[in-house]
Amino acid sequence: MNPWSVQTLVPLPVLVPLFAAGLALALHRYERAQRIISVTALSVVVAAAAGLLVAARDAPVVIDVGGWAAPVGVNLVADPLAALMLLVSGVVLLCVLLYSMAQGIADGGGRAAPAVQDSEAIRRILEAQDPDADEARRRGVLPVAIFHPTYLILAAGVADAFLAGDLFNLFVGFEILLAASYVLLTLGGTVERIRAGSVYVVVALLSSIIFLLAVGLTYAATGTVNMAQLAERLPDVEPGIRLGIQALLLLAFGIKAAIFPLSAWLPDSYPTAPAPVTAVFAGLLTKVGVYAILRTQTLLFPRNEVVEVVLLVLALATMLVGILGAVAQDDVKRLLSFTLVSHIGYMIFGVALATAASTAAAIFYVVHHITVQTALFLVVGLVERRTGTTSLERLGGLAALAPGLAVLFFVPTMNLAGVPPLSGFLGKVGLLEAGVLDGSALAWVLVTGSVVTSLLTLYAVIRAWNKAFWQPAPEDFRPPDETRLPWGMIGPTAALVGIGVALTVVAGPLYDYAEHAANVVMGDAVYVDAVFPDGAPRGTGESDDVTSEEGGP
Repeated sequence: MNPWSVQTLVPLPVLVPLFAAGLALALHRYERAQRIISVTALSVVVAAAAGLLVAARDAPVVIDVGGWAAPVGVNLVADPLAALMLLVSGVVLLCVLLYSMAQGIADGGGRAAPAVQDSEAIRRILEAQDPDADEARRRGVLPVAIFHPTYLILAAGVADAFLAGDLFNLFVGFEILLAASYVLLTLGGTVERIRAGSVYVVVALLSSIIFLLAVGLTYAATGTVNMAQLAERLPDVEPGIRLGIQALLLLAFGIKAAIFPLSAWLPDSYPTAPAPVTAVFAGLLTKVGVYAILRTQTLLFPRNEVVEVVLLVLALATMLVGILGAVAQDDVKRLLSFTLVSHIGYMIFGVALATAASTAAAIFYVVHHITVQTALFLVVGLVERRTGTTSLERLGGLAALAPGLAVLFFVPTMNLAGVPPLSGFLGKVGLLEAGVLDGSALAWVLVTGSVVTSLLTLYAVIRAWNKAFWQPAPEDFRPPDETRLPWGMIGPTAALVGIGVALTVVAGPLYDYAEHAANVVMGDAVYVDAVFPDGAPRGTGESDDVTSEEGGP
């Protein structure tokens, strides 16, 4: 491989954050250095993803890690879908990082929120106990600043999941990001966070066990876990075993994506975390599960009418149960958590229809939802910082108190509800058109359910905006004395809100790219030919050098 070819970009989204995490951990006493390392690493990830987005349009970019040929070696595949997800996730992770750093600085130092808020309290105790101690001595007993290393490991896990060319590496990617998420979700160690984090950890471990069981069964049935090779071998597997593998993978990914009835853990887990952590979890982590469903259903199990019907029913249930839960909430964080569950149903709707049009619409909707949902949780973090609460019963009059905040909340909520001509509307129209073209009775039920869900989403978010921003504040409403929000927190939030709006402006080219990505993931020959360019699997357990010398494959 030419060391400076486009293939050089493929491992960077995984390797750079991992290397930066180790460096940030080694420099845990130097918060400014940690900030520089983190921002630089994620900027490199964004640049590499942008390069791959362009390069992958012509053909998927593949590398064999260590020079060992697939399927024995590990290969990373950057096709249009993976490249698009890498770019969106990189931008979101960078914006949330900038937001969290500004929050930490505003709270009194880089060691403060959201990384280790208790560090500042410990520092004050140490100062009281020994006023003469120098700063170096105090730093020696402070907890290690783990936010930056953990956040970078999370970014590496997300990138690895998107680039994985085999099921086991996909499992490894999930485990990397989940291990980091356990730490981030329980930062601060409050009773509420530990309780919610415990549920999250148990559910995540259960899904990991199911995923690992599916990987083992897949290898036993086919002799490989390489996805390109599986696309060729799975059709020859006995139908009952193939259905069992498919069901196990869907169950594991369904838990991670929070599909009903596997979504009960989410509304209680995410809202307890610090605002930036909740934002990146809600916006991104569930979409990694959706991505895994999309990848495996299109490449490994292209058509199965029974499974498609089950997915359509689950998509409808996810939409309706989620949005009915949102309507019943009086806390903005919990309301958004339920809308998150509800809108996962739209994406599963697109996957279940299993056509190029529906898959393209699902991909477009995933991109839209990642940016909008993350932006909304960041805005809610600003609301909580300005008022000290996210309860709709205690909020009011924010439109007069903080008009800029009212705009930042209003725009993405309208986008989430699908108000024309925003990107949420365009994504929903694409899914509805695909449902109408399908023409089945169940598809029409989903079309109706999608419209109802969209209207109820509009009702829920308008009700929240009206209570928090428009109606007079309750008499006992006493916001904190601080009147100005840090610009460092407002800037990344406004940027994500702007990106959500910009998706409307570039909807044409973006939809074209989503259609191209859908055609690639549904046309397994493109993916297989990219991984095995010589027309047959090279998987002999030998390195590229050996296979080349022997005139392989």
